[in-house]
Amino acid sequence: MADLTVIDDKAAWEARVDRLWAARPTRWRDAWHELTRNKLALGGSVIVAFFTLVAIVGPALAPYDYAKQVLSDTLLPPLTQGHLLGTDALGRDLLSRLLLGIRISMAVGLGTTAIALVVGTVAGMLAGYYRGWVDRIVGGFVELVWGFPLILIAVLLIGAIGPGLVGVVVAVGFVNWAGFARIVRGEVFALREKEFVASARALGKGDLDIMIRHLLPNVVGSALVMGSYYIAIAIIAEAGLSFIGMGAQPPLPSLGQMINEGSGYMLLNHWLSTIPGIVIVLLVLGLNVLGDGMRDVLDPRLKGTG
Repeated sequence: MADLTVIDDKAAWEARVDRLWAARPTRWRDAWHELTRNKLALGGSVIVAFFTLVAIVGPALAPYDYAKQVLSDTLLPPLTQGHLLGTDALGRDLLSRLLLGIRISMAVGLGTTAIALVVGTVAGMLAGYYRGWVDRIVGGFVELVWGFPLILIAVLLIGAIGPGLVGVVVAVGFVNWAGFARIVRGEVFALREKEFVASARALGKGDLDIMIRHLLPNVVGSALVMGSYYIAIAIIAEAGLSFIGMGAQPPLPSLGQMINEGSGYMLLNHWLSTIPGIVIVLLVLGLNVLGDGMRDVLDPRLKGTG
């Protein structure tokens, strides 16, 4: 009789856990509905969606070859001779280069953030769940990475790897993983003592199963919010590295590289630098505003605080 009771209780607990797991998509649908009603997040998502669309289809619609030089049409102002945004010092169409530069910035931002998100989430989850020596090792690496400025570490890594977009993605992703690891570690550190984790452990669930099925869905919201900020940071870092010649290499355009190329003509041809600069500002602003809106929706501690 006692054995039957244990089996019944275990079956009931497993059924309860399965129901909670099945209800997870509903929670995300509710969060999506709240996100669409959040004016702050909606405004940021419109800006980000616009630049994402430009990054996807823009280069295919470019009116000219981004690398074609027409020395007879150098430094044309906007709306001149069929060049909507004018031309640069080598006669290359600024709009065509800008469209490809937006794609490069978005690709670098997403690529570096994806690397940092995966590495940081795994490291933070292991540190928060197992604690002890695992936590000390991960925490030591986090403090080591955060002990130096991002650009300094990126310059050193790119110097070893070589200039180019691959070096930028690896270098910035290597630095940004520490932020994800720190926030995920704190979330898991608190969640591992909750009743639903203790119940799953009592049912004989393995550590990997608990981390994937029960802890990961509860920390992914915070990681996504941080991800929106880190995409913006990666875009700024890529622009800065390209500005000093360590990012995208000519003739491949980059927003930071375009600002550098136009910096010598600011007095008479300011649009060469101001237009890509405005694009960076708008893109980063949209990502930050979207991140603030996502935080308001996904962070339960902010519910009802406006």
